[in-house]
Amino acid sequence: MNKLFSLLCFVALSISSLCAQNINFNNSWKFYNNKAEGAENTSFDDSKWRDLNLPHDWAIEGPFDVKYNARAGGLPFHGTGWYRKHFKMDANAKGKVVSLEFEGAMYNAHVWVNGQFVGKRPYGYIGFEFDVSKYLKYDGSDNVVAVRLTPEDLSSRWYPGAGLYRSVWLKIDNPVHVKQWGTFITTPTVTSKIGVIQNETTVVNKSNINATVTVKQEYFNAENKLVATETEDITVKANGTAVSALYTKIKNPLIWDTETPHLYNAVTTIISGNEVLDTYKTRFGIRSIAYTKDGFFLNNKPIRFNGVCLHHDNGALGSAVYRRADERKLQIMKSMGVNAIRTSHNPPSREFLELCDELGLLVQDEAFDVWKMEKVPNGYNVFFEEWGARDIKDMVLRDRNHPSIVMWSIGNEIIEQKDKKNGWKTAKMLNDYVKELDRTRPTSAGFNNYSGPYDNNMAQQVDIAGVNYKPTKYSEIRENYPEMPLYGSETSSCTSSRGVYHLPIEKYKTHESKHVTSYDLIGPPWAYPPDVEFHFQEQNPHSMGEFIWTGFDYLGEPTPYGGKDNSTNGYWNADWPSHSSYFGAVDLCGFPKDRFYLYQSQWTTKPMIHLLPHWNWQGMEGQTIPVYCYTNCDSAELFVNGKSMGKRVKGKDLTELKVDFLRYEPKTFKSKYRLSWDVPYEAGTIKVVGYKNGKQILEKQINTAGKPAKVSLSVDREEINANGEDLAYITVRIEDKNGNLCPNADNLVNFSVKGAGELLAVDNGNQTSLESFQASHRKAFSGMCLAIVKASNTAGKITLYAKSKGLKSSKVDIVSK
Repeated sequence: MNKLFSLLCFVALSISSLCAQNINFNNSWKFYNNKAEGAENTSFDDSKWRDLNLPHDWAIEGPFDVKYNARAGGLPFHGTGWYRKHFKMDANAKGKVVSLEFEGAMYNAHVWVNGQFVGKRPYGYIGFEFDVSKYLKYDGSDNVVAVRLTPEDLSSRWYPGAGLYRSVWLKIDNPVHVKQWGTFITTPTVTSKIGVIQNETTVVNKSNINATVTVKQEYFNAENKLVATETEDITVKANGTAVSALYTKIKNPLIWDTETPHLYNAVTTIISGNEVLDTYKTRFGIRSIAYTKDGFFLNNKPIRFNGVCLHHDNGALGSAVYRRADERKLQIMKSMGVNAIRTSHNPPSREFLELCDELGLLVQDEAFDVWKMEKVPNGYNVFFEEWGARDIKDMVLRDRNHPSIVMWSIGNEIIEQKDKKNGWKTAKMLNDYVKELDRTRPTSAGFNNYSGPYDNNMAQQVDIAGVNYKPTKYSEIRENYPEMPLYGSETSSCTSSRGVYHLPIEKYKTHESKHVTSYDLIGPPWAYPPDVEFHFQEQNPHSMGEFIWTGFDYLGEPTPYGGKDNSTNGYWNADWPSHSSYFGAVDLCGFPKDRFYLYQSQWTTKPMIHLLPHWNWQGMEGQTIPVYCYTNCDSAELFVNGKSMGKRVKGKDLTELKVDFLRYEPKTFKSKYRLSWDVPYEAGTIKVVGYKNGKQILEKQINTAGKPAKVSLSVDREEINANGEDLAYITVRIEDKNGNLCPNADNLVNFSVKGAGELLAVDNGNQTSLESFQASHRKAFSGMCLAIVKASNTAGKITLYAKSKGLKSSKVDIVSK
């Protein structure tokens, strides 16, 4: 939802005329990372402060240090940070409503304009807006906005980031205009012949005179063709609001779903006589959702959640929101077979939801990780009493027009599950707040304390009770609560490090390397391999599916390493330098781990096959190497140096797994979801061939690599936008002379960039690496690393160079348009 504008007339920091209503305010800020007495005042001297553009996460710049909590990434996200921006307002803006909108500020934001305190907002994940009209000077002199952020240590169970990490906007409106997040579009009837569009628009009047205006609703398809129009006259009382409620019918609508996510635009125009007072754009989709005890239905078709939980950071970029970073993340998830995202455990960015709309991903939008009872000493619980109602309402108001959102979550693993007296009351309160603003979607919460929330009437306060890590209880819940819909809101929690294989496979304990084997068997005490969830989902067809923990690795929470109970030098730092997640099916760089392919083998139908481990086991000749195959083929045959090791039939030939299952003693679990062979090691080639209906359809081969010989580069997109924020991701591989990945290589790679762009960040997915994400070099991890290049505002060619001592160097060209 955005104000429409035809042209941005910002020249430097000055508005030359009022042809824009919504002006991006991201450029030319001053930043200081420390306390600064009097920095809110106009006269404060900020000339020596750092110049930067938003979005900005100061903590990702580091450095890593053992004095910071590995639980939150081992990075300096807490302290005080100041941002200041100087700008001029045109005299024509006087008498208008001028607002500053912050899409997210991490956290405990306090805002001043020209030395006057405007307001505060503690929760870093929700956007907010302040009317600053009365604080501004319109005579061409300098205006200053100052923002102070004071994120605290022990305030989060993961890496939250710090700073103005989402966009800021300067909004200029007439006194009568569409309220912030003021449209609510629903589609009560959806068929292939007719789509009924219901549009409730809240108009605000900030003048002292009653206003009678015409509200005009126009609907455009993706080709910008007008498909429907409706109008209504309403009276908006002075300093009040009024709601226009209109409906229209669109013939033969293009329906939004996961395969064809068609989108429409509604343009709301507020007219007084012949004068246009406001235009407001809302993107939406025409679709229907329904939940029953037997499942979830999208457009009357049953669909299961092949879902992942995602934290908000993007690895080397921290929490700073770059549209391309989220787009790439979601595209990688879709290629794994994912159709649903749980935004764990907070409202995501606007861009993230827009991308889910565009890509056809279903979303559970989650509000909180904590209510009144704490998980960490300085968590959101300290703000909940004052701000909880406002924050959850604003989440719903902001996000309710996104067709991708199919469920609201009011909380995750809330400690109040144990509160038999009052926990259900808080759940009911939050549920009621959501229903007050949106009755078209169900509410949910992730419960991990079965059977507590069911016994104490808490689970009954939401429409759908999510179940965390209790697959063996699905049938019991169904029996005890036969009318309640069911799904796995958080599942598996398997851990691994990309490309790392320990022999013998470690079972139920951590490894001295601070890495976890990629055989996809290991996790913390509550965890279990994906195969277990697959099994119980099959056994319980009424379940709506699962959301695995997690799709991507994320900064902080380095389980199964660390742990506050073992720490001697701080909170969660017992196994330093381990400081980031092992849970992801994809690592911090976006490189798939083996587990990615295990899920892909269950969640996709296009033939695929994957083979592990690597085949570089020098010094272990003759010793047995477990070889796994993940595939959606009917069967697979393994060859070692051309010799068949036998064919395995999926569903018939089971792989025996030793698992630490749900806090019980280790036991054997026989999996039909992976094929396996025990192979005496000999250097050369292993190859797996996949068959469907007895016919060979594809194969995968791994060669024993020789010595590292060259750096190989590949870029995700050869063309990017010259807009100062678009990104190119360059995958770096250390290869032997024949182009084989060297799986144990850790060569240092140095980067440089020439042309119309800059090196923004580097990474390698190593959960124990203390190398700076901001450096111009990075060691390879398991033979790979990553460089991220950002476009400038100037079109042209960008060239990234990669060099490593003793290896053949490489370069890649990117065109910025």
